[in-house]
Amino acid sequence: MSAVSKKPHEIVERALALSRADGCVVIADERSTVNLRWAGNALTTNGVTRGRTLTVVATVDGREGTASGVVSRSAVTADELEPLVRAAEAAARGADPAEDAQPLVEGVPASPDFTDAPAETSSAVFTDFAPALGESFARARGGGRELYGFANHELVSSYLGTSTGLRLRHDQPNGTLELNAKSPDRTRSAWAGRSTRDFKDVDPAALDAELAVRLGWAERRVELPAGRYETLLPPTAVADLLIYQLWSAAARDAAEGRTVFSRPGGGTRVGDRLTDLPLTLRSDPNEPGLESAPFVLAHSSGDDASVFDNGLPLGPTEWIREGVLQSLTSTRHSAALTGLPVSPGIGNLVLDGGEDRSLEEMVAATERGLLLTCLWYIREVDPATLLLTGLTRDGVYLVENGEVTGEVNNFRFNESPVGLLGRATEAGRTEKTLPREWSDWFTRAAMPPLRVPDFNMSSVSQGV
Repeated sequence: MSAVSKKPHEIVERALALSRADGCVVIADERSTVNLRWAGNALTTNGVTRGRTLTVVATVDGREGTASGVVSRSAVTADELEPLVRAAEAAARGADPAEDAQPLVEGVPASPDFTDAPAETSSAVFTDFAPALGESFARARGGGRELYGFANHELVSSYLGTSTGLRLRHDQPNGTLELNAKSPDRTRSAWAGRSTRDFKDVDPAALDAELAVRLGWAERRVELPAGRYETLLPPTAVADLLIYQLWSAAARDAAEGRTVFSRPGGGTRVGDRLTDLPLTLRSDPNEPGLESAPFVLAHSSGDDASVFDNGLPLGPTEWIREGVLQSLTSTRHSAALTGLPVSPGIGNLVLDGGEDRSLEEMVAATERGLLLTCLWYIREVDPATLLLTGLTRDGVYLVENGEVTGEVNNFRFNESPVGLLGRATEAGRTEKTLPREWSDWFTRAAMPPLRVPDFNMSSVSQGV
């Protein structure tokens, strides 16, 4: 019988029993996905997948320190389980002592559902969504527009076991919807996306109506040159920028003088004011609607994660509090090096503290500026300032005297999210959003729209 046909908690226990290393961590990730795709107002494909990935971390103590070896494989059979464990042990014995070595976590109460079957999704998650989508196709067809896009739902059950007695389990639902409306001649395009846990809070009719308005705005075309413009960034764009900021906020890198969070002359900028707006950037595994793993699940070690921290409990963390930098991501090892608190990464991100104003209300209060839809192809230019470059996509609109008066050309931008926070003059109402650029890796975010008086559109882009 293959390992993939056995219960995941049994696979974890068997791998731990096979271990001959001084320490062992085993993570079994059970993944279940279902999706719908459509084009030209008609469904094209759908599919269901199942899979398992097994990760074994072996630690070996030596005179000079503790070394670690990590091996991950999918679809491991019963005959392949012991070779997988031995491969991790061999990797550990052949490695130099791990710089991030710490005692494996212990003393965390076991998850009561550790021995339960993994959670699974199915096409039933689209029971209400699919008919509503079909109705949207009909409305779009009648309105002279075409809808393209996809809906994806995933459930990942992660089982974590260690030689120190940890037995933890987390079920992570994750749903994304991306909807694109185009004019029949393909000269106009508009996008909307949503993040959801179960598709019960997603209304395709409302999204289609939003896209119809945007396609209407695009009937008037205005060409603008590159330059700095007052710009309204919607929540999705704010999320893309601040997620990259979080990924670039490792405490050790900052302490070693390599990032925008490094203090000139040494140390970090923790305690510095980053914005005059009373904004708080935070993560919380129990954030309603954005729940994520309440303990560390590290499949590899890096600047902001350590396999030795697997199972470490996570709680609410404020990265920025009312405009002041409070925390940088750190493992137990990097926290000891920098003198900062242990602050592992958490699977969601929330920016709040703005005014109770919608994006539409912010548009109405704009004399002249640009309204973005989303950003894409974001890349880092300079880590010392966290300067990023990227492109606008699927609609940049001109706002004049409180109204959208037309669509303008797309741009390449050059901006730092840290700089943007420092220059932002207004933040609106925080809402759940889907970060378009990073939706394959990070989807659980809630952001407000931001007003930036001088967003740097560095050049004109020919993209749609």
